[in-house]
Amino acid sequence: MLPVLVRYVKFLGTSVIGTFTDMLVVWLLSDFVFEKGYWGEYLLSPVLSFQCAVLVNYTTFYFYVWKDKVASRRSVRFFFRRYLAYNLSCSGVFLLRFGAMLLIERFTGWDVVICSLLAMCVSGIINFLLTDNIVFRSRK
Repeated sequence: MLPVLVRYVKFLGTSVIGTFTDMLVVWLLSDFVFEKGYWGEYLLSPVLSFQCAVLVNYTTFYFYVWKDKVASRRSVRFFFRRYLAYNLSCSGVFLLRFGAMLLIERFTGWDVVICSLLAMCVSGIINFLLTDNIVFRSRK
């Protein structure tokens, strides 16, 4: 139980980097690139910022949080295969996060950055469980 708890704390701590990346990119895109249109601000900006955060998080997880589970299998091919698995699992969680973000916005009318951040909090635990049990599962 303790190793999972330690890994979860590392996951939370390093996820701040991905969260910062996500929030920075969504802010830049929604305020400066797509201006104030709903499609650009609430659809395209979060999708593009999400993909940036996925890459940053996966790289951090691979080389730090789950490094013990990949140490013996490290290769370029393994990295990208696991990245694909991670991206797919995150995409599923993203759909939940995206739905939550839109619901929060619909009920509160808050800015996209606040709605996205709140929705990210809701989806974090699911993301950890999928990453630990599917993406970086131990070899049998």
